[in-house]
Amino acid sequence: MGKLIKNMKPYWKSIILLIVLLFVEVLCDLSLPNYTSSIIDVGIQNSGIEFATPIAIRSEEYEKIKIFMTDDEKNLWTNSYSLGDDGNYYIKDDSKENLKILDESFKTPIVIYYASSQMKDENAKEMPSNMQMAMPNAQEIREQFSSQLNAMGDSILHSTAVAYTKSEYNALGLNTNKMQTDYLWKSGGIMIGATFIMIVAAIFVSLLAAKVGASIGMNLRENVFSTVVKFSNTEMDKFSTASLITRSTNDIQQVQMASTLILRMMLYAPILAIGGIIMVLQTNANMEWIIALALVVIACIVGLLMAIAMPKFKRMQTLVDKVNLVSREILTGLSVIRAFGREDHEEKRFDNANTELTKNMLFTNRVMTFMMPIMMLLMNGLSILIIWVASHRIDEGVLEVGAMTAFITYSMMIVMSFIMLTVFSIMLPRATVAASRIDEVVKTQPSICDKEETFTPDDFKGVVEFSNVYFKYPNAEDYVLKDINFKAKTGETTAIIGGTGSGKSTLINLIPRLYDVTQGSVLIDGFDVRDVKQKTLREQIGFVPQKGVLFSGTIESNLRFGAKNSSLDDIKHSAQIAQASNFIEEKSDKYDSAIAQGGSNVSGGQKQRLSIARAVAKKPKIYIFDDSFSALDFKTDVALRKALEPNIKNSTVIIVAQRISTITNADQILVLDDGQIVGKGTHKELLKNCEVYYQIAKSQLSEKELGINLADKEGN
Repeated sequence: MGKLIKNMKPYWKSIILLIVLLFVEVLCDLSLPNYTSSIIDVGIQNSGIEFATPIAIRSEEYEKIKIFMTDDEKNLWTNSYSLGDDGNYYIKDDSKENLKILDESFKTPIVIYYASSQMKDENAKEMPSNMQMAMPNAQEIREQFSSQLNAMGDSILHSTAVAYTKSEYNALGLNTNKMQTDYLWKSGGIMIGATFIMIVAAIFVSLLAAKVGASIGMNLRENVFSTVVKFSNTEMDKFSTASLITRSTNDIQQVQMASTLILRMMLYAPILAIGGIIMVLQTNANMEWIIALALVVIACIVGLLMAIAMPKFKRMQTLVDKVNLVSREILTGLSVIRAFGREDHEEKRFDNANTELTKNMLFTNRVMTFMMPIMMLLMNGLSILIIWVASHRIDEGVLEVGAMTAFITYSMMIVMSFIMLTVFSIMLPRATVAASRIDEVVKTQPSICDKEETFTPDDFKGVVEFSNVYFKYPNAEDYVLKDINFKAKTGETTAIIGGTGSGKSTLINLIPRLYDVTQGSVLIDGFDVRDVKQKTLREQIGFVPQKGVLFSGTIESNLRFGAKNSSLDDIKHSAQIAQASNFIEEKSDKYDSAIAQGGSNVSGGQKQRLSIARAVAKKPKIYIFDDSFSALDFKTDVALRKALEPNIKNSTVIIVAQRISTITNADQILVLDDGQIVGKGTHKELLKNCEVYYQIAKSQLSEKELGINLADKEGN
């Protein structure tokens, strides 16, 4: 959870605005049930008369009610009204705040007067002319009603007082039907306005949440990509390619979705729940225990479902990794699979991984499908229980129908808020796992990085020297390279040959710092490569890997990969050197011809030639060819090396080769065996002095091609 929130910090301004809008949305949402309750209790039941204290009253009624008042009530009653020109009394201050205060003071005497007057028969309705003589009788009536008033709820007391006020308005000739209609239109209009504001706020909240979520996803993708680009081969070996792809796509998508839901639901739900609880307490319905019971039941149900589903949620990302890995391996090696007739086996392997993921997802989905029907059953049961309890309270006269309606609505809001939180709490673990996996990548420090103080040579000459170099792969026990010492000079070609697994590719990977040496040092122009910025170092190197790698785009964009500012003529010249111009010119779009992902629409030999042309176009000081001529026929190989020679005379050339014919003219040949240099010299010198080289040469070339008498050599 903390890692999810950490990703939101850069967007705190948008989040603050979003929270403000959430409060606006919640306030509007919480106000609607109150207005619904008012429409029922005031607009319908009380005919639109909101306050029990009459705003206008006839003189005789004004005096009669005073009989049932205490001295303090009489003083307040007298000070609150003034006599109008028509002989009726009118209230001085009809503001809502004042009327609420007066309602509390005058509600009891009004109800007593109204109730007592209803109990008299037609002949006894008139009050005695002598008010002082009637006072004891009035006090007795008040005392008689006091026990009944205490048993009445405040809402029923209010409704009874309003009934008197309505009768008085009718007696004064006021249009109570219009009062009712005006109140309903006013309340309905306010509800429509609040709904509109709530809709606008909800739209902007959703927009901001989606924008922040999308921005978080974009930044995470940028961070993961920029981090992975800096990874050395050590880190790439630690994280599989399939896992990195999953972390860059599916995991980030999970975090993005969770971030959006946090801002939209997880912030909204507690605000709504707290607001709903406050509003429930204000209804004075005394049924809060029902909500507490519902929340306990929800917690038990969700806890049970989470205990069942949580282990499966945590395993889901690992299974996605597995499916991604198997899919990538099958698609990459499709030609090999077909060649060996292994389609059925690979289909079963994919089916096993896919079935395992499917079963996991189906299990979690089946468990979660129980949640919604159970919650709906719980909510409907909650409504029934509230109505059942409230009906008894309404019958007792301590609760109004509108208050019951508001209580049900607020209860549903509170329960729905907790359901939203619990649903999100089930989704959160998967997003948390995804965030941890992303964080693991982002926080991984590359094992190969620039020092704080680096050296930039004024003029690279390209002299490469290995000094007492030892190397072993991370977490490995044995050294792959041992005591490597040699110097590759500018203008010369250094060739490296040896059996499979002898460490040839590992050795040249140390020059551009794809790995760092374990012991010793690799020097360029006398400076340790670890003291030079990686970017500066690699700008001086033209690297052609063993497996030609092309990128989706065009032939020209691939050849410009390391030489952005090269002219088209320079690009064409590099293609001619690499013997690639012939097949390029044969294409309809020539250098604008499309290259598919991975160069899948060109042959292996064409891919190698384009890779060589890309390195030549860069015009580096150091050329590294890692068995880059293996896919070329002998004629093309000879033509390429012949064309390449005058263009690299001012550079250092290091060639890893399997074919003796490729390196016979090299100025220096290194023979590797089991990670050690067992021979160093020219072709002729090694034939005489190095048994490993001799055996390799003997297996590839005839006696005539080698230029020595093999029989004599073997006899010696």
